[in-house]
Amino acid sequence: MIEGILGKKLGMTHIYLDGAQIPVTVIKAGNYVVQKKTKETDGYEAVQIGIGEKKESRVTKAMKGHFAKAGTPCLYRLTELKATELDSLKPGQQINPGDVFKAGDFVDVSGTTKGKGFQGSMKRHNFSGGAESHGSMHNRAPGSIGSSSDPSRVYKGMRMAGHMGSDKKTVQNLRVVDIRAEENVILIRGAVPGAVNSFVVIKKALKK
Repeated sequence: MIEGILGKKLGMTHIYLDGAQIPVTVIKAGNYVVQKKTKETDGYEAVQIGIGEKKESRVTKAMKGHFAKAGTPCLYRLTELKATELDSLKPGQQINPGDVFKAGDFVDVSGTTKGKGFQGSMKRHNFSGGAESHGSMHNRAPGSIGSSSDPSRVYKGMRMAGHMGSDKKTVQNLRVVDIRAEENVILIRGAVPGAVNSFVVIKKALKK
């Protein structure tokens, strides 16, 4: 069986369970099996899955052939996940969230965080900034970044202004609250990385 699924983040909302309000992330997660990787042909066992139907005109000829061989529609996002008992999986087969998870399971969710562009050190690294008094002129300055004669350089990794966000992040040990099979939707308690309509990978929790 496959260890996880691909999903598309639809946004956040809340539901009520036993009188308590619970914040949940709604993820659309109907997948297709596109390719099987076996020890005989590839040296390892895994399954390539995809999500999000795409127009043929937006796919290269090579990828059209790849999808045609699997018997699936053209897809937006592909990823490879570890799997066991590969005989139970066939190219073109659909995998729904209920086939992999159930309510109460713990999962790890990986995605690409929202991009923030170029940001200063106060926003990017939570620096305090300089004095706010009149005339200081160092309100949002980062402060000193290096020594003088020794070592006469700035150390690698110095926290400074720069590109923020758009990083791959994983949030661990989130609980599956509900799976709505008729809509291919999985509800996960709490927030997951990424913007609305971004793709995420949901795997069984590593530390549970």
